[in-house]
Amino acid sequence: MTRFINNTKSAILLGGLFGLILLVGAQWGPRGLLFGFMFGGLMNVIAYFYSDKIALASMRGKEVDKKTAPDLVHMVERLARNANLPMPRVYICPHQAPNAFATGRNPNHAAVAVTHGALQLLTYEELEGVMAHELAHVKNRDTLISCVAATIAGAISYLAWMAMWFGGGNNRGGNPLVAILMVIMAPLAAALIQMAISRSREYVADADGARIAGTSAGLIDALQKLEATAKQIPLQGENPSQHHMFIVQPLTGGSLLKMFSTHPPMTDRIARLRELA
Repeated sequence: MTRFINNTKSAILLGGLFGLILLVGAQWGPRGLLFGFMFGGLMNVIAYFYSDKIALASMRGKEVDKKTAPDLVHMVERLARNANLPMPRVYICPHQAPNAFATGRNPNHAAVAVTHGALQLLTYEELEGVMAHELAHVKNRDTLISCVAATIAGAISYLAWMAMWFGGGNNRGGNPLVAILMVIMAPLAAALIQMAISRSREYVADADGARIAGTSAGLIDALQKLEATAKQIPLQGENPSQHHMFIVQPLTGGSLLKMFSTHPPMTDRIARLRELA
């Protein structure tokens, strides 16, 4: 039931993004809407096909195999079989901040990565829970969902920028003040919706990750450790646009930043996992 609710929420939020792009595009008429959507789509299609290379390069990830990291690779191999997934590429990133992420446009082009800090911090069972969570993202094609959300949000921001600097194309009988407020608020609303989609996918990945690992205990303990340590050791070199990939969000902050968080509150994630036990 929880999975259905979160998947439905993602679909509704994506629908909200489509509604926003139609609203902003109305300021330019059909031609402006088409141009903005095509521009945003092109940029994000490029990012989609090369997102794994960009993410791994920014994190200085090094691919490992059964010779260089036998325990980790054997773990991922077994979990991938549990999830009925092709074996992904496995990377280790030379960062002391404990974290992990998955990337790749589909299960056949997937990679999972973990930092040195996470390998040192987590027990075998905890690391197993983390890698199962990342494989759940691969199985659920969350990279694709995030790409679609980013495409629409990017197109909205670009259209609003054009309308702000060059004026909208739909000025017949419109209220200029309403138009100005719309082009300012629409990108903000789009960003909030995009992040809400990311948060809903984390809940699903947590639940599915627990099933892949066979227990939620390891993931619960890992999340508690990761969040506590992430506040002490900041992750260096990551791209803010990639924060949704990580198992715990690299940035921490006050209530305003929580509104823009790509991840749900850790207490909520753990509470939901405990219900599965």
